[in-house]
Parts: sequence; C-alpha cells; structure tokens
Amino acid sequence: EMAAFAQFGSDLDAATQAHGLVVPAGVVSATGVAGLTLSGGLGWTRRKWGLSCDNLVGAELVTAAGEVITVDEESDPDLLWGLRGGGGNFGVVTELVFEAHRLGPEVSFLFALYPLELARHVLAEHERLVLSAGEEISTIAVLGHVPPLEDFPAEIHEAPFVGVLGLYAGPVGEGEEALRPFRTLGEPLVDLSGPMQYVDVQQVYDADYPDGHRYYWKSARLSALSGEVVDALVEHVRRAPSKHSTIDIWLNGGAIARVPEEGTAFSGRDGLYVVNPEANWESPADDDANVTWARSVLSAAEADASGGAYLNFPGFLEEGQNLVRASHGTNYERLADLKRRLDPDNLFRRNANVEPA
Repeated sequence: EMAAFAQFGSDLDAATQAHGLVVPAGVVSATGVAGLTLSGGLGWTRRKWGLSCDNLVGAELVTAAGEVITVDEESDPDLLWGLRGGGGNFGVVTELVFEAHRLGPEVSFLFALYPLELARHVLAEHERLVLSAGEEISTIAVLGHVPPLEDFPAEIHEAPFVGVLGLYAGPVGEGEEALRPFRTLGEPLVDLSGPMQYVDVQQVYDADYPDGHRYYWKSARLSALSGEVVDALVEHVRRAPSKHSTIDIWLNGGAIARVPEEGTAFSGRDGLYVVNPEANWESPADDDANVTWARSVLSAAEADASGGAYLNFPGFLEEGQNLVRASHGTNYERLADLKRRLDPDNLFRRNANVEPA
C-alpha cells in the first residue's frame, strides 16, 4: 500500500513509478486525476487494465449535506458503482483509492506517422493487428498535420498524416517484437518508436496542448470504422481551419469490454471505437470556425455511430440531457436513483448532470 498526493497525472505517475507501478491514467500529464477517473479514463494501458474508473477501488466523498463518507466495495457498493463513470454527480471526491499494476520504468512505445492518403489501409491494418495481438497493446490512431516541433524533420512540418501511437503493457523486448508490424504499414513520414521511460510516454502529448490555446473536443462511440467513414474523416482533416486540430481514433475493447455493461456506471463498453475530433486553435476570432468543424466531423461519422459520447470529451455538453442519457444508456435510471439518495436537490449540477429520480 502507498499513499500519494496526486492532483495531476504527472504526480500520480511519478509516485507510482518510484515503486515500479502504474495506475491507469490519461495521456496528457496535466490531466486532473479525479475528473478523468469519475467519467471513465482512457489511457495507454486501457485494453490491458481497463479504464481509470475500473481501477478505482475506494473513495472519500463530501456529500451535498456536508457529510464525509468513505466508499468501498464493503461500505457502499452502489455508490462505488456510480463513481466508476457517473462523473461529479454525487459529491466532492476528496480521495481516490486505486489498484496499481507492475510496469516500467522502461516500456516499448509505438510512434509511426504515415502520409494521410494511406489512411484506409493503415486504419484497417491497425484494427486487425491490435485485435489479433491480445490485450497488451493500446493505441491511439490520429489524423492530423505534423506539428512544427523539433522532434520532426522540417521538411514534413504541417504534412497531413495518419499516425499510430501505442504502448505495449509488458516486457520491453516482447513489446518491440509485437509493435514492429505497425511500423511497416507503408513508407513512414517519421518513426520515433522504441523503448521509452513510462513517465516520458505519459508526457508524449504534452507539447501539443500549450496553455493559452483554445480547445473544443467532442466524441462519439462507433461500433465499427468503415472505409467510407475513414474517407469522410480524411476529407475533414484536410479542410480543418487549424493545423493544430486532429481526429483521434481510440480502439477500445479488451479489458474495457470484459466488464459487463451494468458492472459500472460507465456505459457503451461494447462500442469498439471512440472517435474524438479535437479542435485546437490559437485565436478567439477563430472560435466559431473551429467549433463548427469539430461538430461536422461527428456528422461525418454518424453512419457508424452507436449513440452517446465519451463524457470526458463532451464539447460544451450543448445537447444537455439528451447527450447525458444517451451516454449512460441503460445505466441512467440506476444513476438517477443514486442521485436522489445522495443529492436530492441537485446541488452538483454543473456537470454532465444526472437529475435525481
């Protein structure tokens, strides 16, 4: 057992890695641990160890009535169920208790970017390879433009790409072998794959999200990723108003899908994909164009959509109750009952709100 004060992913990673352990967190190290976990938590080990909320085994919570309660499988299994995906609806969570797993300090990481015109081939092969590799490999496939950072050769700056990034949750040597096929899906623009410190993997994306930029991220759950939808996503990337923007494609399944739909408040576990347009831009003058772009990406993916969103990427939650209900699916009524018990007056409502039954 270990106790650590961990507000951000980077705090959690540093504290756990000191003991050769990992708690599944997000993929940007400045992400807050609590908000991430309460609404799910997609990370680099999700196919092996599930969502952040699947690794939550206890919590301390301050209720709307000002009571401090300790939550675990024994004391309040129903509330623990609700905290695993039900968001900030039930109180102020002041402590989280996680299960940790052995991994690191060195891991095998995949980082290969290909020309965007290979998108159909790369994404189809990506799906085939991940699903046939067992649960050790978790990836994010990305459509975007190469950032003008010194990690990338100047001649490919702003080139449109389809990329595959991923982690092997196991021994480095095995990982190098298992990730190799992802590196030969065509002639890469750049291949930065290889052994890395786990804490560095957790910060791979940090440079892409400077403080002061503008961000609007939405998401949709997809049961499959058809060639037609891939073509539509490619077209959207080509005409994105900002070169910072990307479309991230999270292939889930594995440990996430092994938890039954009603096993936690987090819903939509059998949807294989989450497609996540990230509008990232610099000037407030460009707000409308970029928000509109992100929304249009989701309309383009509608053919394969299975309803609901990943509630950590809800845009402005502008669809309100409709989106919340669709995202919680068959779990919504149980959440509404739990809400009535803990927060009958809906004090905690500035969130993906579950209304008291």
